[in-house]
Formats: sequence, C-alpha cells, structure tokens
Amino acid sequence: MKLSAACLALATLLVATPAQATATTPAPASSACPPPAAVQPDPGAPVPPINAAALEQAVKDLPAADATAAIVRVGGTKGSWRGVTGVADITTGRKASANVRFRAGSVTKMFTTAVVLQLVAEGKISLDGTVQDHLPGLLPDSYPEVRVGQLLNHTSGLPAPDLPGTFDWVYRTRFKTWTPEEYVGLAVRNPIEFAPGTRQHYLNTNTFVAGLLIEKITGRSYEREVTSRILRPLGMRDSYLPGASPRIRGPHHKGYQSVPAGFDGAIAYGAGQVVDMTETSVTSTWASGDLISTAVDLEKFVKALFSGKVVPPAQLEPMFTVPDVTMYDDCGNQPAVYTSGMTRLVLPGGIVAYGKTGARYGYAAGVGATRDLSRTLVYSVNSTDAKASGQNDRTLRIALAAFARSAAARSAAGA
Repeated sequence: MKLSAACLALATLLVATPAQATATTPAPASSACPPPAAVQPDPGAPVPPINAAALEQAVKDLPAADATAAIVRVGGTKGSWRGVTGVADITTGRKASANVRFRAGSVTKMFTTAVVLQLVAEGKISLDGTVQDHLPGLLPDSYPEVRVGQLLNHTSGLPAPDLPGTFDWVYRTRFKTWTPEEYVGLAVRNPIEFAPGTRQHYLNTNTFVAGLLIEKITGRSYEREVTSRILRPLGMRDSYLPGASPRIRGPHHKGYQSVPAGFDGAIAYGAGQVVDMTETSVTSTWASGDLISTAVDLEKFVKALFSGKVVPPAQLEPMFTVPDVTMYDDCGNQPAVYTSGMTRLVLPGGIVAYGKTGARYGYAAGVGATRDLSRTLVYSVNSTDAKASGQNDRTLRIALAAFARSAAARSAAGA
C-alpha cells in the first residue's frame, strides 16, 4: 500500500520516532526539510459513519511479516466496530483474543499527566512551580528553572541519557532493573537542550521527573497513585503497573521482534527470524511506558478522561493544548504537536483528534478520540518491529481507517 502525502504527514504525528524518544541531540535533518503539514483543522468536519471495509482491510492477513496479531476497538456516537486477527503464539498457532493484556508503552504518559493534573486540582502542586523547588538536587545547579507544566508538554529542555541505541544492547539488558533516579541522573549529565519553554522535544526524561514529583508530593509510590486514582475508580480491573516484574500476568499475546540471521535466541518466522520479547523489564520506561492494559480498559479510560471524570474540566485543558513553539530539530520550522500527555492530530478531511501511541518491543498500542467522543479508537498490534521509525504501515492504516469515509460515502459526496 502506497501512502499519500497527507497520510505520511499524519504518520509523523501518530508516533514518536526513536530519535524523538532517546536522542540527546536534534535528529539529523533530511536532505530537504519538509514544510509544515498542510492539512488544516475544520471544526465543523463531521465524523463519518464506521467504515467497516477499511477497518477489515487494515487488520487482514495476520499473522504476516509485519505483525502477528491485532486488536481494534472503534466506538463513539457514530457506531462501533470490533476486530481481532492473528495468533497469540507463533509456535503453537493459538488464535488471538480480544480480551488479553498487552504492553501499552507511552500511552502510560496520559496516566502520569492525569495524576499530576489531579494534584494541581487539589492545590498540592502548580504547573508554574519548579522541579528545583519540589525535587532539590535532582537537576544540576547549572540548569535553569524547569516548570512542572513544561515537563508535561515536553518543553522543559531536559535531555535524554546517553544509552546504546542498538537492539542487541536492549536484548542483552532486557532484564535490568532501573531506578527512576538512576535514569534521570544519567540524563542530566548532559547539558540542557534549550531554554525551557522555547522548543518541544518528546523525551521520556520529562515523564520520569513527573513520576518522581508524584511520589514526592503524595508520599506514596507512583504505581499506587495511578492505581488508586485512576485504575480502580474507573473499574480498569485488567490494567496494572508491573513494577520490576518482567512478566505480563494473565492472558496475553506474545510479542516478537525481527532480528537478523544468527541473532542469539532467534526463532524462525516466515522468511525471517524473531526473538520473543514478551518478558522484559519496563523499569527503563517507568512512568513513561510501563502500563499493562486491555483494549476494553483503555476505551473506558479515554471516555472518562475526555468527559472530565478523571481530571476536573478546569485542569484538563492542558491535555488538549499544544504549546506555541517549534519542534527541537534541525529544520526549526515544524510546529509542536504534543499536548500535555497526548498528541493533537489533524486527520484527512480536517477532523481533529487527540490521543497517544506507545511502543514496546513486540507491542504497538494506541488510543485516541475526537474531543466530543463521537469517535474513539483503541488498538494493540503485535508488531515485529514496533520501535522502528514510524512503527509500521499497519498501525497507520488502522488509525486512518477509524476516521475514514466509506467508498460509497465518498462517491455520494463527489470526493
């Protein structure tokens, strides 16, 4: 499937590339910096009826080279659609199930952000307060003041740690247990990237510090606060934060990563090879990416969040607000796309949606919705290269299909 220019522009918004997630310097520019996305938001753009044919096409033929399984839930006031395809285990061929747990990756950032905003609503912290005031000694004395709100919308300027970027290193250290202080300590050995509040750079360091703030303000663990404030009140019974455990409790699909021939522990898969990444420590992403959840639970969450039932409406606005800065890259002309905890997406046709994607090796997840909840989307794809730049075409097709008009509707409209 060849993607249109509009679709490719959307792809850059749907996921954070490895450079955005881990680099401590701007990502290298391409031979020609692209212009800002041309798709303009249309507040009056109607959400179309469910396009079942497009959704079925997006998840067909699994298992395939790019993914072993997919779960999709589309809902909202314009109808619903459910789909599950593929296998849970490539060695046994056991069929995939819609009611299984998966690693949600950076979708976790929505939960971390929501807890901080709850604390703001309770008067226990301010978005204008500084990290230095609440966590003295965490950041170098040479750093300028970093405000809490700048952590949430990735305009803090805090760097990432210098860590090997190869999958070989990730695989060899997949059971290493990190502490948040260790991760942040490695990051802040590097200089501040830019004056806080002037650019946007999507980095896990921001949410690690936000998690530490939650612990300092409440006197309780990050895991306990997310569980008691969000998971239990919303009835998200199948969601949890695993801490140092590398396992996924209960029913789940296995997650695999494509590797070159001869890679240690590889098993044959189609014309290539993969390694099983189902069991792996998520302490390396902690408050940025350790959540384990289900499609049903994440649908509950996005509906409750957008309805003002998780964060009071007065404090919720930052989750729908993109700061008026440019991205931290060599081009310097790309406007910011991240809100506090989410991404703002202008989809083909001008429909505006908000959501978050997440990727752990073997697992690519995403949640999103229009602000009025006329359309919601949750998916989990067991991608065989989930952390690749742009992830893969399949997750993009799912997202586009969830908001696409059917061929009949386009024909009737003369489109």
